Amino acid sequence: MSALLSAHGVCFNRGGRQILDSISLSVEPSEVVTLIGPNGSGKTSLLRILLGLEQADAGRVARRPGLTVGYVPQRLTVEPTLPMTVLRFLSLPHRVSRAAAREALEETGVAHLERAQVHALSGGEFQRVLLARALLRRPDILVLDEPAQGIDFSGQLDLYQLIDRIRRQRGCSVLLVSHDLHLVMAATDRVICLNRHVCCSGEPEAVSRHPEYLALFGPRAAQALAIYHHDHDHHHDIAGEPVPLAGQTENGPATADQASREDRQV
Repeated sequence: MSALLSAHGVCFNRGGRQILDSISLSVEPSEVVTLIGPNGSGKTSLLRILLGLEQADAGRVARRPGLTVGYVPQRLTVEPTLPMTVLRFLSLPHRVSRAAAREALEETGVAHLERAQVHALSGGEFQRVLLARALLRRPDILVLDEPAQGIDFSGQLDLYQLIDRIRRQRGCSVLLVSHDLHLVMAATDRVICLNRHVCCSGEPEAVSRHPEYLALFGPRAAQALAIYHHDHDHHHDIAGEPVPLAGQTENGPATADQASREDRQV
């Protein structure tokens, strides 16, 4: 099989309610696939089925033989009354060397926290520690369930850039759940929009224009993504606003004096 991980016609029911209906998807080597969808659309249930943590009621899941998965769950609570350093946390359930743990923490940018108490970490710090823990498995695929949940916007951008850098350096695949296509759009190869069934899938820009995506997230979602939908005759400032390139103004080509001023600014 070429795919690392795939689902074929997966159905899942709980409490008399259909959670997933005939889901089929695959993740190829070195590919980043993002699952998006509203709350209650079945994203986490699908991840758990793909990982073998839940059993589908119908359909099948295939994993490449010997596949190694690094999993970062949506929620993981560490009892605050239980003293546990980051190094100790990384050694659960399997003991790892301090050198290996520190290497993983350095890769995720939090090596300075190795002796910190886990319960004292911020949301962003804890997500990076969880990511380091997943990397200790040297995974073929990283499975991340809402990794940026509870992190401020700046921290979310940093985290997604880190995930993209890890993917490129390690050559691993990534299967990511996110509510926000806008944030992950630049780094993902393929998007699957889920609402109990696969509403649409494909490249991010195509999905963002699909009628079912618009029906789920509304026209404001498409407007938020509009900066990606045209020829880039400009760049964007730190707030994401378009800024004309040298030789251009917002209304067309710049005058010689305007172009000269912009060249000096650049």
